[in-house]
Amino acid sequence: MKKVSLFGLGAGLLAALALSPEPVSAQESTLDIVKSRGHLRCQLGTPAPGFYSLSDAGKWSGFDVETCRAVSASIFGDPDKIEYQSVTSAVRFTAMANGESDVLSRTTTWTLFRETQLGLDFTTVNFYDGQGFMVTNDSGVKSALELKGATVCVLTGTTTELNLTDYGRTNGLDIQPVVFEDSNVRDSTFFSGGCDAITNDKSGLASIRAKAPDRSIFTILPETISKEPLGPVVRQNDSQWNDIVMWAVFTMVAAEELGINSGNVDKMRAESGNPEIRRMLGVEGDLNTGLGLGKDWAYNIIKMVGNYGENYEEYMGSKTVMNIPRAGSVNDLWTRGGLMYSPPFR
Repeated sequence: MKKVSLFGLGAGLLAALALSPEPVSAQESTLDIVKSRGHLRCQLGTPAPGFYSLSDAGKWSGFDVETCRAVSASIFGDPDKIEYQSVTSAVRFTAMANGESDVLSRTTTWTLFRETQLGLDFTTVNFYDGQGFMVTNDSGVKSALELKGATVCVLTGTTTELNLTDYGRTNGLDIQPVVFEDSNVRDSTFFSGGCDAITNDKSGLASIRAKAPDRSIFTILPETISKEPLGPVVRQNDSQWNDIVMWAVFTMVAAEELGINSGNVDKMRAESGNPEIRRMLGVEGDLNTGLGLGKDWAYNIIKMVGNYGENYEEYMGSKTVMNIPRAGSVNDLWTRGGLMYSPPFR
């Protein structure tokens, strides 16, 4: 089952579908609600290359979409029992807190304020990023420190907006923010010359550049002005649901580390003598019990969705329009000098 809802969007996109929030009580867990409903409600951002793209046929794909699919696979043994909800940055947290979405899987930065004052929990990081700036080549700008007095396109209700203000004040740049609620309007304004620069997470800038009429005329400046740990978000006070979403991500990371992928997972389950692999794939042990899932929950994720590296290369890697090489970056495995790391399956 695939359903698509888009709300909080500007003109030119599909009309919003009204959603009825489902109260989450102490007596009924999110897992029970999702099972009873028969599908997952997963919140994405407005369409953007790399993270969440929407085809003309109405099919979603992308790096953060795969997190939604991993959660669905772990629960239903089917990665596509999902209602996707495309939501603007300005209303994303309200949609989560109101119970309209079961999980938020989009480029959202983990911060202290968001963790403690919005009724939400960040589960783990699935992409490490940092904020930067993009300009046109003919601007002649080579450094963010040359943006004195510049107009900069930015989304409102984001850490990006706050970081821009901090960076301008710290460096005496007198930057003039041009604020938007809709990312598509922001991008088209920048492409048409309505701002001197645009700011976002650097992966977001790569995504914006990927949909430009002519990608070759834009340059992402070298400075990284912030830390932006991105990852899926759930409501507070449901530790089981938090664990399900968090360990869906960990499964993909650990599978890559252990050499398991969507192509060899059946062979590994049948033949591997590695105790951790056997526990992960449900051959022995009872690691599924605390999650309230079947013994093949992790197997289903790897078989149907793939490991972290497979998804990274398909949507973010050097052979994609995003062109963000992973080797040697913070998003590489810890065994290769990166920060991607899963706790043990024990």
